[in-house]
Amino acid sequence: MDHSTPARLHQPPAPARAALQPSLNQSHTVPLIVITILFFMWGLLTSLNDVLIPHLKGIYTLNYVQAMLVQFCFFGAYFIVSLPAGMLIRRIGYKRGAVTGLVVAAAGCALFYPAANSGYGLFLFAFFVLASGITVLQVAANPFVTVLGPPAQASSRLTLTQAFNSLGTTIAPALGGMLILAQVPGAVASRANEAAAVQGPYLALAGALLLLAVLFAVVRLPSITHDDGLPELPGQARTSVLKQRHLLLGAIGIFLYVGAEVSIGSFLINFLGEDRIAGLSHAAAANYVSWYWGGAMVGRFVGFAVMRHVSPGKALAFNATATIVLVLLAVFGQGTLAMWALIAVGLFNSIMFPTIFSMALHKLGAQTGQGSGILCMAIVGGAIVPFVQGFLADAIGLQLSFLVPAACYLFILYFGVRYAGMYIDEIKAV
Repeated sequence: MDHSTPARLHQPPAPARAALQPSLNQSHTVPLIVITILFFMWGLLTSLNDVLIPHLKGIYTLNYVQAMLVQFCFFGAYFIVSLPAGMLIRRIGYKRGAVTGLVVAAAGCALFYPAANSGYGLFLFAFFVLASGITVLQVAANPFVTVLGPPAQASSRLTLTQAFNSLGTTIAPALGGMLILAQVPGAVASRANEAAAVQGPYLALAGALLLLAVLFAVVRLPSITHDDGLPELPGQARTSVLKQRHLLLGAIGIFLYVGAEVSIGSFLINFLGEDRIAGLSHAAAANYVSWYWGGAMVGRFVGFAVMRHVSPGKALAFNATATIVLVLLAVFGQGTLAMWALIAVGLFNSIMFPTIFSMALHKLGAQTGQGSGILCMAIVGGAIVPFVQGFLADAIGLQLSFLVPAACYLFILYFGVRYAGMYIDEIKAV
């Protein structure tokens, strides 16, 4: 689940590129490996939430709204911490900022140990701390992708790092199902033992993040001095940027897309556990969540090839139509059809985030940085939409509650159709 800003938005201005030019002749293999591991790790950490939500729901006998507080705290951190993260990195620099983000994320993982002996409240605080570290890390680490090699190849390097981010989101549910959900059968285990199942895996993750912090601190990286890509500070953004209608609609699209994607992943294990659907145990269902995120990874490469010949708006509209149909099949169907329909949504989610993002920033010129900051803050949809679906799940049932993400995709369909002609001249010229 890569919600990082596309690399081209972080391209240094001419003076900064000139300052970086000497370093481009050096070998950047090791630094690129380290940064690729970072992308993998935050994909893995984000996707593990889909395993922990049903796990904690069962331990603490939560309703769906209470269980969705996990995503509310996690993605709420993106909204709250983005601006402070930008201010911090302006003060201490990109490299130290990335190390700080890793240490904070490690602290969040370490907090899972006492949380298992404390209660749900400390778990929620741990999720917020973890996500705060990831937010700082993303703001600091993304620009390095653009400078670790020739500028002309920045796009291919971003594709590589995003692929490993998707790999992290794909393997995390299966890994979490094996290490957490399968350790203690709910029928015989005490609540304390079930809660303790998260301690070992998250301590290991904390150790891995600290090791990455050390690696990032000692590896030689180009010096980045420009401020492109950092969130705008209060008072910096011009109100006129929101008068760009395609940016405003794009921000709503990012909010709803991230919300729908996260919401489906959050409820998927419980959905597959319904007797009317598949009746799977949480541990068995976790493996199918990997198929959901794996579909997004495959679809990203398919979409890359297709959109060389099809306008982004048309591709977005097609994928949004497919997701709406699939979600409705899951809502009103049953058994294997409903199960695989919802899992297949991941395949069509693949291109949505980068496509909406780039369309929203189209021809903003000098206002691109401001627009980017607004779109990044719209990721808070991952906190709000699952919460709304949780209310509906408690009120009318889990299966019907998936009408919430269906409604989100309906707006994305509208956005794609409205701007179907965007980039069309560029495509014809290729």
